[in-house]
Amino acid sequence: MKVLIVYYSTYGHIHKMAEAIAEGVNQVEGAEAVMRRVPETLPEEVLEKMGALDAQKTISHVPVCTIDELAAADAVIFGTPTRFGNMCGQMRQFLDATGSLWAEGALVGKVGSVFTSSATQHGGQESTILSFHVSLLHHGFVIAGLPYSFQGQMGIDEVKGGSPYGASTIAGGSGERMPSEIELEAARFQGKHVAEIAKKLKA
Repeated sequence: MKVLIVYYSTYGHIHKMAEAIAEGVNQVEGAEAVMRRVPETLPEEVLEKMGALDAQKTISHVPVCTIDELAAADAVIFGTPTRFGNMCGQMRQFLDATGSLWAEGALVGKVGSVFTSSATQHGGQESTILSFHVSLLHHGFVIAGLPYSFQGQMGIDEVKGGSPYGASTIAGGSGERMPSEIELEAARFQGKHVAEIAKKLKA
């Protein structure tokens, strides 16, 4: 059983969360996590001005996802930074190229899930995940989030991401904050949760 983790990461925060998602997937017997990134749409000189070029190079070993890989997977977990309360442009462009899969109904019945990051605590994490769900529903995905059985999203003892919609992290205004351990635990839980649901559906 294959769980595809498809993401875009500007400064490495979503990449780190994706690694934790993969760890959770691989905890489920018979499940295999496959990490893929979506194509970059910004030219190198723009990435350099953004201070993102070095971070992009550190994840360049992750293969770029193809549309066919979505159809071959049993579940897909998408990761995107928030852009004004919505998915990033790179992810939007990738999804806009899936019309042929929609026409074939190739993704109907697969488990779909989303995780995200934002610069600030209230930077649109929930709206990004919820608006992403619209695309998944049009494709016929069975949507899974991060249930409250993950107790780490409860409590007010520390600033943290995570909601019943999906795992998330807070990056800071200049990307100085990497995912905390509780946020990585949320990502692992979500990965395992999705894999368990996909395994039941496949059976």
